[in-house]
Amino acid sequence: MTLRHAVVDLRSTVPHLRMPDWVADHVHATVPDGWRATVIASPAVALGSWTNPASDETMAAVVDAEVYFGYGVPGALVEAAPLLRWTHSMAAGVGGSISPMMRSRGLVFTNNAGIYGESIADTVLGGVLHFLRGLDLAVRQQAAHVWDQTTFPAEVTRLREVDECRVLVLGAGGIGSSVAKRFSALGCQCTGIRRRPELGPLPGFSRVAGPDAIEAELPFADVVVVAAPATADTNELLDGPRLALLPAGAIVVNVARGSLIAEAALRAALDSGHVRGAVLDVFQTEPLPVDSGWWDHPRVLITPHVSGVAPRRQWTRALELFDDNWRRWVAGEPLRNVVDLDAGY
Repeated sequence: MTLRHAVVDLRSTVPHLRMPDWVADHVHATVPDGWRATVIASPAVALGSWTNPASDETMAAVVDAEVYFGYGVPGALVEAAPLLRWTHSMAAGVGGSISPMMRSRGLVFTNNAGIYGESIADTVLGGVLHFLRGLDLAVRQQAAHVWDQTTFPAEVTRLREVDECRVLVLGAGGIGSSVAKRFSALGCQCTGIRRRPELGPLPGFSRVAGPDAIEAELPFADVVVVAAPATADTNELLDGPRLALLPAGAIVVNVARGSLIAEAALRAALDSGHVRGAVLDVFQTEPLPVDSGWWDHPRVLITPHVSGVAPRRQWTRALELFDDNWRRWVAGEPLRNVVDLDAGY
């Protein structure tokens, strides 16, 4: 009997995304009857748009694979795997994985949306507090050995308590809901923007609206969190005119992709003091060049695209999804986290 074949390609070159040995052991120990699993040993490049070239080992293994689990799905890999029917990306963003080949073959494509939501939301909350409570000033004064109380109550510093803030989340999906739950628990009013507002608000939001309401909502947003997928429709979603609509002293957070914010416009808004601070986990160019002006900007908190890192939990959550979806696939049941190829997420 010919065994059905799944290829697991998760030995990432990025340390926090590299599959631990215990996960590989779990995969081998839980292979369904009638299946075999190949766990690729070669490093999997997991940067950029998640469509980096697959290793020679991977390309050889997928020739008879029905299922592929990796970081993105390169078009060349789909072309080399004529039996492929289901692909899964361990990233939440699907980048350029939705290729013409994937469409023409009618492949089922799933992703890891929701796996990183809780840890990303913690990073968002910590970053916003960094500016709300003047911790950016405290860090600089500590480094300079300066004891100066006068800057904290100054108008330009805009110290506030969390529950004074109105929070607008652009992208009211799994990550956005995790963000809203934290802020609403602390007394904030949270509004979400989602592509299909008729579906109603997810937990944490007092209400949701469609993309056409962004301009009307921005003037009331003390904190705006960008958490939407990167698509053609969301490119520079937060541009110069929209940033100008924010109230003075607003805080901007980007935990989506760098393409969703017009970086030059954000830099100008920070330089002028109109935007109090920016928490940036992603940039249009990654890794961020060593000579980038973002590094030394006093109103910017940078994390190197690690807002979702949670070593103790991210793999247990990913495995729960992995196991459940593989069981569903074998049973012929609908899968979780199926990507809408037309919407791009």
